[in-house]
Amino acid sequence: MTTRDEIIARLTELLAPFNKEGVPLTPQTDIAAELNIDSAGVMDFIMEVEDTFDIDIPLNVLSETRTIEDLARVVEERLA
Repeated sequence: MTTRDEIIARLTELLAPFNKEGVPLTPQTDIAAELNIDSAGVMDFIMEVEDTFDIDIPLNVLSETRTIEDLARVVEERLA
């Protein structure tokens, strides 16, 4: 079983290539706003997350997902 901390650590690794400005990544980091990732970049990132964890994340769930912590919670729920 993967813990929330492990999920957050992996998400942070996956976000690194999208973090062009070197913003410190914490669970409270707002993925789109703080990292200035456009919608295409966000979708690329989400596809990597889905592939990494072998899950599907519905678009309606993504609309409510802002921070790394939010996304970790979604991943954890989809893995359960």
